[in-house]
Parts: sequence; C-alpha cells; structure tokens
Amino acid sequence: MSKFQSAVLIFLIFYSCNTYSQKKVLLAKAITENITIDGKINEEIWQTESIATDFIMFEPDNGKPISTRKKTEVKLLYDNNAIYIAALLYDDEPNKIKKEITNRDVFGVSDHFSVYINGFNDGQQDFRFFVSSAGVQMDCLATEEGEDFTWDAIWDSEVTLTDFGWVVEMKIPYAALRFSNADKQTWGLNFMREIKRDNQKYTWNHVDTKIGAVIPQAGILEGIKNIKTPTRLFLIPYSSAYYQENDIASGTTFKAGLDIKYGINDSFTLDAILVPDFGQTKFDNAILNLEPFEQKLDENRPFFTEGTNLFNKGGLFYSRRIGGVPSIEPELGANEEIINYPSTVNLLNAVKVSGRTEKGLGIGFLNAITKKTFATIRDNVTDETRKEVIEPLTNYNILVFDQRFNQNSSVSFVNTNTTRNGGFRDANVSALLFDLSTKSNTYNLYGDFKYSSINAIEDYDGFKTSLNFEKTSGKYRYLLWGKYISKAYDINDLGIVFYTNYHNAYANASYRILNPTTVFNTLKIEQELNLEIQNTTGKLQEGWYKTVIKATSRNNNYFEFALIVNPFETFDFYEPRTDGRYLQIPRRISSYFGVEFNRNNAFTFDFTPTVTLYDQDRRITYGLALGPKYRFNDKLSLSYVLNYTRKINDRGWVDQDNTGIIFAQRNREIVQNDLTGKYAINNKMTLNLTARYYWSYSQNHEFLTLQDNGYLIQNNAYSLNKNRNFNSWNFDLSYSWWFAPGSEIAILYRNYAQESSRIVEKKLSSNFKNVFEGNLTNIFSISLRYFIDYNVIKNKF
Repeated sequence: MSKFQSAVLIFLIFYSCNTYSQKKVLLAKAITENITIDGKINEEIWQTESIATDFIMFEPDNGKPISTRKKTEVKLLYDNNAIYIAALLYDDEPNKIKKEITNRDVFGVSDHFSVYINGFNDGQQDFRFFVSSAGVQMDCLATEEGEDFTWDAIWDSEVTLTDFGWVVEMKIPYAALRFSNADKQTWGLNFMREIKRDNQKYTWNHVDTKIGAVIPQAGILEGIKNIKTPTRLFLIPYSSAYYQENDIASGTTFKAGLDIKYGINDSFTLDAILVPDFGQTKFDNAILNLEPFEQKLDENRPFFTEGTNLFNKGGLFYSRRIGGVPSIEPELGANEEIINYPSTVNLLNAVKVSGRTEKGLGIGFLNAITKKTFATIRDNVTDETRKEVIEPLTNYNILVFDQRFNQNSSVSFVNTNTTRNGGFRDANVSALLFDLSTKSNTYNLYGDFKYSSINAIEDYDGFKTSLNFEKTSGKYRYLLWGKYISKAYDINDLGIVFYTNYHNAYANASYRILNPTTVFNTLKIEQELNLEIQNTTGKLQEGWYKTVIKATSRNNNYFEFALIVNPFETFDFYEPRTDGRYLQIPRRISSYFGVEFNRNNAFTFDFTPTVTLYDQDRRITYGLALGPKYRFNDKLSLSYVLNYTRKINDRGWVDQDNTGIIFAQRNREIVQNDLTGKYAINNKMTLNLTARYYWSYSQNHEFLTLQDNGYLIQNNAYSLNKNRNFNSWNFDLSYSWWFAPGSEIAILYRNYAQESSRIVEKKLSSNFKNVFEGNLTNIFSISLRYFIDYNVIKNKF
C-alpha cells in the first residue's frame, strides 16, 4: 500500500470521529419592551439570569481561563426585529485600555468585543460583528478560508468606558443574518474579547488551537422561537457630482442611481445596482509591467466585494473582467491610427442572489451587463474617422451550488459564462469541487475538476484537476498536493489564469507551538517542496525547496525568515511570447528576513530585506521594504512604506523581428512610496490621506537572441531603443461622515498623473518633477448615499 493510500485510509477511518469538547449553551430571552442602544444597559429587562461568562484564552496561551480581574459577562435578548447583546468587560486597569479611533472595518490599536453567529449551526460560516473600545464597528463573513471584511451590514452599537472597564451594547437586526425559517432556532454562537495591550484574545466557548477549524467549535444559542421577521427590503439611493480638469479640458458630471437589497426569504438576498457609480473607489496601483501577463488588479467596487464568498468558490471569478479593459484590438488600414481607445467598458447594471437553505445548500447567482464600446480610428490621408467595436454588449453570469454537510465539509458546482453579442468570442467554464474533513478536523481531502469551453474563431476546450490531502491539527501538520492543467485550459473571460500546460507535485510539512514558551508567543516552521513539469516538452518549469520560520516574541515583535533554493535550471514558457518557445532560467537561491515591531507602540517600524542570487553573469536581485508608523494619539496617525527593488543583469523579452526573438540584458530599479494618514474626528467621521509615487526604469545594455534550446546568444545587430522609464502619481484626500446607519456623505479631492518615456532618467528628484510637469488630472467630488428601510417607511403610514 502506498503512502497516499494509507493517508486516504486514515482519513476514512477518522471521518466519523468527533472529539470536540462539550459546548456551552446560552438561552436567549424574548422581550416586548423597547431597548435604547446607548451603552448604559439601564433597562430592567437586562436583569436576566442567563449570562455567558467564564471566557477562555484563545491566543496566545490557548486554554488558560480568564483572570477574575478581566471578568467578562454577556447577556442576549431578542424580539421580532433583532437580537440585543450587552457585554460587561471588566478591567482592573481601565486607564490602560487601548482605544484608537479608526475607520469602519479597521481594527487599529484598540480593545475589541465581538459576537460570532452561525444561523444554521452548520460549522461552516459565521456572521461576525466587532465593536472596539472606541466605538468603531467592524463586520465580516467568516469561513475557515478567512474573513471577508468587504461585507457590511446595518446594525447598531454603543460603547461606554467605566471605572471598572467598558460596556458594549449591540442591536443586530435579523436582516443582517441568515437562518432557517424553523419555529425554534438553534444557532452557533461565540463571543470574543481582545485585550490589546496584552495581545490576548478570549472566547466564551473554548476554541482549541490544536484543531484546524475554528467555526465548528462555537457554543450554542437556544431560545429564539416563533419570531415573525419583518420584510427585508432596503433602498440605497445615491447621487454624486464630479468636477475634473487637466491640461486638455475640464468638465462637470452629475450621477444618480440606486442600490436595492431585498430579502427573498430569511435565507436568500437579492442585491442589484442600477446606474452604477464607482468614481470614489480606490485608485489602481499602476506599475511598469514588463511581464508577459497582464497586471492583476485589486477589486475596489463594493458590489463586487461585498458578500461574494460563494462566487469565489473554485477561483473562477476575477471581477475586474466586468467593466474592465476591452477585449478586442481593432484592425487598422495602412494609413490609419487609433485616436480614441477607451481604457474601460461601462457597466450598465448588475444583480446577485445568494443565500443558503436550512439543509445547507448554498445558491449564488450573479449577472452583469456591460455596454457596447467603440474605438475611434482616423485615416491620416483622408482625415476621415470611423468607429469600430472593441467590446460588444456583453453578459456575464455565475451560478454556484454549494452543499455543506457534517459541519465542515462541502461539495460544490460552479459555472461561469461570458456571452458577447454578435459573432464575438464566448466562453463557458464549469467546476466540480469537494472539500471533506473529518468531524474532528484532523484530516482534509480536497479536489476539483474544471472544464473550459471557448467559442471563438477556432473553438477549443481545456481542463484542470487537482487533489489535496492534508493533516490539519496538532503541532505537526503536512500537506500533499497534485495538479494537472491542460494547454487549452482558459478561464480568462471571467476569471484569470496565467500558467497552463503543466503538472505538479507539492508537499508541505510544518511544526508549530500551541502555547507560549519562555521565548516565543508563537512559532511556526514550514518546509515546502514544489515541482512543476511542462506537459509538452517534459521540461522542469518550477523546482524549488523552501524553509519558512515565523515567530512572535513575548514582547510581541514579529519575525519571519525564508530560504528558497532552486537547485535545477528551469524553463519559462511564457516570457518568449511565442507558442512553443521557452527561455532557460538559471539555478538560484533567494532569501528574506522580515521584522515587525510591536504594533501597540506609538512608534512602530517594519523592514524586510530580500536577495536573489543567480548562477548567471553576475546576475542579482535585491530589495528592501521598510515602513515607519507613528500614532500621535487615538485620533491621528501617519504611516509611510518604501519598497525598493534593484535587478542587475536581469534578462527579459523586448522584441521580435525577422531575425528571431530578441531579449535584453538590462538593469532595473523599482521605487514605490506610499503615505497614508488618518484623523478621526469621532468614530463616524474621518479624514483620510492616501498618496502613492511609483517610479521604475529598465535600461538595456546588451541584446540577445533566443535559440531553439532556450538559451540566449549575443546579438550585435539589434539597436532599437527599448529602454523604459515610468512614473505614476496618485493622491487622495477624503472626508467621510456616516451620519446614520448605512448612510454616508463622502468628499474626495484626487489628483493623478502618469509619465512614460524611452529616455531613462536615474535621478529620483528629476522623475518626481517630470510627473508633475506632465498632464496632472484633478478631480473634486461629493457623494451622498442614504439608507432607507422599507419597514420604517411602512410604519409611518
């Protein structure tokens, strides 16, 4: 019997075992009285005997009972509209309670109290609501894969600082949760308290860190029954005004639109946007991209970030495809040139429906339509212009079915489809996924099969499959993973994938401490091995060994060290930009060492030096990331991050002519400066500053020709200037006021510019000056969003 077969047999033997400790139970009490959310807990109804107490440390010293000096008591009530939570958080040194005021969903240096709610008690997904000691709200959807803080709910909370500690009062409407329509509810429930100055977290129901999963270790909430929840219909109208000017023109734009959120039932919600406006979303970080692939951009549009965990199943959804760069290059005549090529496609509307049934079946559907887009082309001889389609009217949709069972396992089906009007490229991708864990969360077996079908000038199909077996508990853990991707696998119409046509084997073994030692609060050591072989040639595409050590000291400084060894030459099948060709990559060794000093200090500092040494022509890459941050007080903070990279004798593609594929040996420098500042007027009103300056150049000093065997030889005939010098500047100064739950006034001043040249300028000061002497664009905008609850309107009439 092979080792893999043995591991699978162990998985099957232990699949039905459950070693969770006894779960605590809290009984909710029904009320008819009104409760004012003021952080005072002075209503008589709060004098209930059902109290959640006896918290236990989650980290760093897992399992240690909370001190009587930090006693924590939580009470929970409910009516037909919401649940109500009151928490008394005792502290024998209340003057030391950390209470930095931050933006919503930013934790900062503060104490926190939170409630984790799983309305189906299926051990799969939490709705988490956090309140800081400064009264700032944070909320997220949580699975074992991580916490999604882009999700925002509408709920109330207030905090009071007292002579014995602090008090939290919360009202969480049922509209912010998902649960079954059963008359008698049983929910998963946990409370968490963070004492920031000690970097300690405590939970009401003990969460054992020897077990890989957290959510199934929640306690139980009982007592909620016969509730008649109100209609979940919310309207969010918005309007905005923009003034924009640059050296070429100026103008004013007004926009108005509507977001709709409708609860189809207690489990499913419909979200729709009409006439979308994303003018105040965060700017993209433009770079000098010399890679053979497009730059992958972060998603900053709320509709495509909020509550999209179902749609991200299987990794088939890259939302920047929707309303992104046009997909078609226009055909030009001999005397023609493009005089107008829109950089993005306008989104007309989008809708998504998502939720989960009482039986654990999650269903998600997303549909979006983008506008037909044209480029303008001019004939330089006749001076006539014409328009050509660069993106037709396009429909994107995603359908997901995700069946959960046994509190920690699931089987999923995902389908994405892109349909372009007319005779343009269409695409369809389907995936079947399974994620199986033993009930004790000791072992996990994960696998997938994905199939892509493209309907273009030439139709083609492809597939990808993988299998992963992992031990997920204890001090010692390991992972074994195998994957195969065919050459024609293509999900790039609605997803994103760069590397195909290979198979790989990956192994990971790790050791961690579960409780602090005399030196470390946390320590984790990982060993990794990865081999990737290209399918067509059988050549090694990747082959490396990695050691990573991560540790937190007893005074809460963080350290991370890595050593990556590539002992074999490998081959890059993408840098040549020609199918069937490849580039030899020499043996190399890389390392980095990172330090983050205690974040609780007013002044903190991070730095990470990196280096890569190549077995080739004095080739080396090194860099440094450093970032000081200073918190002047609980309202004002400022941070700066510098990322510097230098590549000496780097090699990359520059051209292709009748003599072959041309590469250059070149020197490169990349400098990125990020400055962020925050001034909190109060916990609902903030001023924020974000500035970024990026400069990079690539200077070629020798040209080379790619041979059929993947090696490069000198080319003395090629002499075109393929140097690059690129500057990018972004500046945002914004004011945000959440004047009512879900309602915001935002004012933004933005300016930005980009400058690109074939002339390399190596003085940073000259580059900084050049970008400002270029065509700087200034934008001033005001936006108003107002949250309307249908029930409030109904009750007034």
